[in-house]
Amino acid sequence: MKLDPKQQTILLELANTERSLDVVGDKAFVTPEREEVDRLLKEQQRMLNASAAAQMAVDDMEAEILRIQEDERKLRKRAADDKAQLSAELDEERRRDLEHDRYSVKSRIADLMGELTECHNQIHALRNNRDNHGARCDEIARKLEAAQRAAEAAEAASSAVQDPAEHIADLRAQLPENVLAEYEAQKNDSDVGAADFNGRTCGGCYIVLSGADQERIRRAPADELPRCPECGTYLIRKQA
Repeated sequence: MKLDPKQQTILLELANTERSLDVVGDKAFVTPEREEVDRLLKEQQRMLNASAAAQMAVDDMEAEILRIQEDERKLRKRAADDKAQLSAELDEERRRDLEHDRYSVKSRIADLMGELTECHNQIHALRNNRDNHGARCDEIARKLEAAQRAAEAAEAASSAVQDPAEHIADLRAQLPENVLAEYEAQKNDSDVGAADFNGRTCGGCYIVLSGADQERIRRAPADELPRCPECGTYLIRKQA
């Protein structure tokens, strides 16, 4: 197929635009900036969940510390009561019971002090973890705010771009009918009517051609559109 080199550029743009439209299909175009916003929103939700879990762990540990402290307070009061009763008790069996209770209370208080020390060590780490999650939530919120502004700007800019369908119609109007007919026939056959040739590879099937085929395509007249020997796509070479 013959075609003026300047119009070959138009045909390649037409082919690339139609291929892009085929990939997008009926979906609304989403800018990379909007995709980044969506990614950050998901990351923010994960971080908020993690932050909430970290705060809950701190709350649970603080409640456990309060419980231990209350148990300790009750046991110390009980130990003081035992001591006071011992000072006035004369019955030997009763005194043995009070001494046994004092020993049990002291043992339990020692256990509670160990638990309390462990809880204080843990809550320090838990609070650090909570604070780190809070800082990361703040950082993501700042990134999200900036990404939102970038997405809005990109969407405003893209709305000013010509509608792809209108652009395709404009490109088709600049090409001869016979060229469009052959282009459509090839597109129906292999889904790709025309593509670029980078000197080695067909832009339609992405196969690296043999040395002989590469040379044949390079040597074809400037106004001729050679075809890929593998898929039949019309190949458009870079204009000198």
